[in-house]
Amino acid sequence: MAVNLKGKSFLTLRDFSKDEIFYLLNLASDLKSKKRNGIRGNLLSGKNIALLFEKLSTRTRCSFTVAAIDEGGHAEFLGKNDIHLGEKEDIRDTARVLGRLFDGIEFRGYKQKTVEELAQFSGVPVWNGLTDIYHPTQVLADLMTIREYFGSLGNKKLVYVGDGRNNMANSLMIAAAKTGMDFTIAAPENLWPQKWLIEECKQYSQNNSSEVTVCDDPFYAVKGANAVYTDVWVSMGEEEEKKKRIELLSDYQVNKQLLEATGRTDSIFLHCLPANKGQEVTEEIFESNVSMVFEEAENRMHTIKAVMVATIGNL
Repeated sequence: MAVNLKGKSFLTLRDFSKDEIFYLLNLASDLKSKKRNGIRGNLLSGKNIALLFEKLSTRTRCSFTVAAIDEGGHAEFLGKNDIHLGEKEDIRDTARVLGRLFDGIEFRGYKQKTVEELAQFSGVPVWNGLTDIYHPTQVLADLMTIREYFGSLGNKKLVYVGDGRNNMANSLMIAAAKTGMDFTIAAPENLWPQKWLIEECKQYSQNNSSEVTVCDDPFYAVKGANAVYTDVWVSMGEEEEKKKRIELLSDYQVNKQLLEATGRTDSIFLHCLPANKGQEVTEEIFESNVSMVFEEAENRMHTIKAVMVATIGNL
């Protein structure tokens, strides 16, 4: 099937088909090879990109900036103290202004509704660099990393351990189910994803001959896992929950014993970063040769480049 993503926003992988996801992964791999061979491109030549940030960022900001420059584009950073987003000016008015000045808009912040309004009113592609509900650019990099290591995504098992109702758990569940990976979340029951999203992802997985499972036993969950994933136990904006969350999730740390419970010798560890080593993952595992976290971090740039090139680029 021919894939054409020109003019399409990238807000959640719920909006993307299996073919479209693999198109982006294949494009990212091509662009990565091009960069590794020292080839500078012009696929974003003449394109101006607005980077809207309510939240702090290392990988997302740097990835969008470097990706744009690599292909001849210009990225303009707009922090929460630089513009009137949602304060002195409502979001739809900001969107309509930026849409007349820029070819694409990245947003990293709190509410999914904000990125959706930007997409609705700007008239240009909008890319979700993270909201409280979804983190689609991160999971593209995760899929790319798994595929690079194992050669494919089909018949692979990805397990997420920890806070099962955050943006990473949600997005990984969607991505795995849509690409034919078995996916399991291990989390306390009060930190499971919303039921409607679990059911939706189970339907995706049925269409791709895979399974989605949610349970509260991390050692049961990781059996046969090709990749074990975790994230911080306290997300940005939830700092007041820190003590309670650490107590609740202390049995969900990714450590040597948990990885050994996969029963495999080739299992890898993944994390979207930044990591609180000693909490959700031990220093031993984070720094071991099974840790692919910095490969993931680099792949953020390649997959983000693919998203921009596919939606506004000169292909």
